[in-house]
Amino acid sequence: PLILRHPRGMTRILAGEDLLARAVAENRSLFAGRLVFLVSSPAVLRLQGAVLDPLRRAARALVVLEVPDGEAAKSLAEAGRLWEAMARAGGKRDSVVVAFGGGSVGDLAGFVAATFLRGVAFVQLPTTLLAQIDAAIGGKTAIDIAAGKNLVGAFHHPELVVADSAVLSTLSRAQLRNGLVEAIKMAALLDPDLLARIERDLEPLLAGDATALAPVVRAAAAAKVGVVERDPFEDGERQLLNYGHTLGHALEAAAGFGKMLHGDAVAWGMRFCHRLARSRGADREFLARVEHLLDRLEVPPPPAV
Repeated sequence: PLILRHPRGMTRILAGEDLLARAVAENRSLFAGRLVFLVSSPAVLRLQGAVLDPLRRAARALVVLEVPDGEAAKSLAEAGRLWEAMARAGGKRDSVVVAFGGGSVGDLAGFVAATFLRGVAFVQLPTTLLAQIDAAIGGKTAIDIAAGKNLVGAFHHPELVVADSAVLSTLSRAQLRNGLVEAIKMAALLDPDLLARIERDLEPLLAGDATALAPVVRAAAAAKVGVVERDPFEDGERQLLNYGHTLGHALEAAAGFGKMLHGDAVAWGMRFCHRLARSRGADREFLARVEHLLDRLEVPPPPAV
C-alpha cells in the first residue's frame, strides 16, 4: 500500500481491483468490536452496497446514514443531522465514520468525523474516479456555506483509503471524464509518465475499464501523497494542486453548485491558467499537449449564467 505520513500519524492507501475484503481483513482492529457509521447516498448503496458485506461482518454494528448526492450533502444542516443521529445511536470516541461515495460524501463524512466528540476515526471508500484520485486523499474536509464552497472544514486524515477500481464500472462517461481531469492535472504537474499513460489509454479509461483505471489511480494518488507529506496544511507547495481550481470554483458557484461537474469546471480553469502562463513565457508546446488531451475529453462548455 501507499503510506501517507502526516502530523497526526499515517494513512494507508490501497488502490487496485476487488480490494475491500482484503482491506478489512488487513485492518481488522480498525473495525472489530466497534460501532461503524457508514455515510453514503441511496444511489451508491443501491449500485454498490453488496461490496460492503466484509465490513458488516467485521464491525460490532454498522449504522447506515444516508445523505444526498453531490454538493447538496455538504451543508451545515446535513452535518447537524448526522451528529444527532450518531449521538442517538450510541456513538463513542472509539466509533468509526466510513465515507462510501464520491467526493462530496467524503467531505461531509470527514468533517463530521473531525468534529464529533472532538474527532473520531475516519475511513474513505471512494466510489468515484474523482474521489479516488484526489478528494479522498490528503485530509481536507469541508462543508459549503452561502458565502462559498468548502469554507468551513478541518484537516482530518482518514486512517485508511480503499480505492477499488472495480466499483467504478457503474460510472457514466461524464463522471469518468470528471475524474480524469484531476488525473491530468496531477500528471501535468508531477508525473510525465502518468501523462503519457493517460494519452495512450484515454479511450479504455473513459469506458471505465478497471484494469486501465487501477494504475492511473495508483500513480495519481502517489503523486498527491508526496505533495501532502511535504506540505500537510497547504502552506506552500500543496497550493500547486489548486491548478485550475481558482476559476473552476468560481464557475461552479456562478452556475449554481451541482449544475456543473467539478472536473469540467477545473478543465476550464486549467485553460485559463494556460492563457496566463503563455503571457509569462511558459512552455507553449507542453501547454498545447495538455490542452489537446482536454480536447479529447470533450469537456462541455460552461452553462450560460
